[in-house]
Amino acid sequence: MKKILIYNSGGGLGDSIQIMPLILSLQNHYKKSKIFYLGSHQNHFIGKLKEYGIKIETLDLNLKYFGFRWWHYLCVKKNFNTKNIGEFDLIIDLQSKFRNSLILKRIPHLNFYSLTFKNLFSTKKIEYKSKNHIDNLNIFLDEKIKNIKFDFNKLPKNLLREAKRLLPKSNNYVGFSVTQGNQYRKKSWSIYKFISLANKCLIKNKVPVFFIEKNQEQIIDKIKNQVPSALFPEIKSELSCPALVTALAARLDQAVTIDNGVMHMMGLAEIPMIVLFGPTNSEKFSPKSNYVKILDSKKIHNTLDIESISVDDVYNLI
Repeated sequence: MKKILIYNSGGGLGDSIQIMPLILSLQNHYKKSKIFYLGSHQNHFIGKLKEYGIKIETLDLNLKYFGFRWWHYLCVKKNFNTKNIGEFDLIIDLQSKFRNSLILKRIPHLNFYSLTFKNLFSTKKIEYKSKNHIDNLNIFLDEKIKNIKFDFNKLPKNLLREAKRLLPKSNNYVGFSVTQGNQYRKKSWSIYKFISLANKCLIKNKVPVFFIEKNQEQIIDKIKNQVPSALFPEIKSELSCPALVTALAARLDQAVTIDNGVMHMMGLAEIPMIVLFGPTNSEKFSPKSNYVKILDSKKIHNTLDIESISVDDVYNLI
C-alpha cells in the first residue's frame, strides 16, 4: 500500500474525531504509506483538531461539498488527474449515500472499500458482520491491522498542565455536556434535568463540571444560580480547543452527555460515560468504548423524544 484515500462526508468535529482510530491504525500498519483525506467539508485535522496531532495529507479536488452534487461525476476524474498523484492502492468510503459512492469511485484506484448498498461498489463482494471498519478491512484486505486508539497522554504538555490546573483533584469530578452544536435535530436534554442531576451528584460528594463554551452566558448563569458549586473550567482558561476538552475529560470520574461534538472529545479520554440519544442513531454515533453506557429513548421508551429519558434513568447508571 503506497497510497490510501479516506473519504469522510461528515462536516462536524465529531465526524472527524470518530475516524481518528482508523487513521492511527492504518498509519501504524502501513508505516510507509501516504494516507490522504478527502472530505465534503473542511479538513478539521489541520484546523480545529490540529492539537491532536493527526498527520494526514489533504486531497483537494476543488469541488465544494464533494460527492453531494451530481455534476461532480463529470469532472472528478479530470480534476484528480491534474494532481499527478496516480491511482490509489485503496480508497476507503466511510459514508453510505449512493450518489457519493458513485462519484468517489471515479477516482482511479486498485481497491475500493464501501458499505454503500450492501457493498455494491466494493471491489470485493464480502458480507461484513462488524460495524468496525478495521474489522471489515482486515477481511477485505486479508490483513491483520491492529486497532489503535488515541492516547490522550500524547496531547501537548501545555494542555495537560492546564487541565490539571483547572481540575486539580484526582477524583470526584462528574462532567456534563448539555448543548448541541448542529441544530438540525432536537438532541438536547432539558437544562433543568441536568441541574437536578448535578444536585443529586453533589449529595454524593461529587463535583459537577460543566463543559460549555464561553459564549453561552445565559446557560452558564442559569446553572450557577442553581448549582453554585459547579465548575466551568473552559471559562477559566485562556486556552480554547477540542483537545483541551479531552485533557479535562481525562481528569473526570465519569461524564454524562448528549450526542454532540464534546461527547466525541470526551470519548478519546476513555472514561466511563453515559450518553443520551433521541432522534440520532446511537449505534452509529456513540463513542466505541467499553466504558460507554447508552440511554436511547427509541430503545427504552419507543420514542424519538430525548426528553422521555428521566433524571432517575441517568442517576441510576451513575
